[in-house]
Amino acid sequence: MFALPLGDNAQLRPLEPWHAEEFLAHIDRARPHVDPWIPWASRSTDLASAKAVLQRYADDQAKDSARVYGIWLDGTLVGGVMFTRFDGASGVCEIGCWLEAAGEGRGLVTRACRALITWAFEERGMSRVEWWVAAGNIRSAEVARRLGMTRDGVLRRRYPYRGVRHDSEVWSVLDDEWSPERDAPECETRAELDRLTGAFFGAFTNTGGSRPKVEIIREVFIPQGMIIKNLGADPVVHDLDAFIEPREKILTDGTLTEFSEWEVSHRTEVFGSIAHRFSEYRKSGCLEGEWFEGSGHKTIQFVRTPAGWRMSSMAWDDA
Repeated sequence: MFALPLGDNAQLRPLEPWHAEEFLAHIDRARPHVDPWIPWASRSTDLASAKAVLQRYADDQAKDSARVYGIWLDGTLVGGVMFTRFDGASGVCEIGCWLEAAGEGRGLVTRACRALITWAFEERGMSRVEWWVAAGNIRSAEVARRLGMTRDGVLRRRYPYRGVRHDSEVWSVLDDEWSPERDAPECETRAELDRLTGAFFGAFTNTGGSRPKVEIIREVFIPQGMIIKNLGADPVVHDLDAFIEPREKILTDGTLTEFSEWEVSHRTEVFGSIAHRFSEYRKSGCLEGEWFEGSGHKTIQFVRTPAGWRMSSMAWDDA
């Protein structure tokens, strides 16, 4: 059995049926984070069903049609990556990932996915690696972006989840576009700006009964940050507290439920220790019992601080 080091005392290893007990304990910890996005997580509810999930992947690997690998951090299973589809004849495969909270913020999934994509191109001669992500799953889209993938498009209302149909985004990278080493300083900077932007969008998500993480906004902004709503004749300028408090209230008191907001396109420019991002986004949710969908644009300014990149200001206008 191989073990590929990922740094930070983490390893990538095959995830096999005999790991079922450890896998189930991990999924129980990860369930609030992965259940909306990884369908088989909801199917691993006891030891028998967890083993069945891993056995299906083992059977698919024997047929060269799928594979699954676990990420162990300090000896504990915290996530994994997989080929959900692997078609050697057509040269097209699909890669995916999941992670529990204990493994976040270390770049483990990105490094693990990079290893799988490199293997697919260099060892198996694949032509295209795809990444399918539910619209609104900002963290997953961030990984695709960090891997240098291109967002090919959106399949609207492709699948139902808890009574609501959701869009799917399709990302991909081709063999002649792939570079295993994507850790140059500029790439790292853009990945960090992607992470900050994704954290902001994801802070308001309360789909599936999840709790929004609005307090993250204080982490991604400098303390003096400004957030500006420019929908009418006069801009409304908020400091962080004035922006956070009313939104945290409506996202937790039942006024606004099943809400998510996600970026659909962006243009980012970096100039030394400052950066700018022009972002187009979509959103959906249930406001006071009425379902709605919307879109708009944000312009975001970033500055590099001793603690790393942070947002300094943001302005938005809804379509």
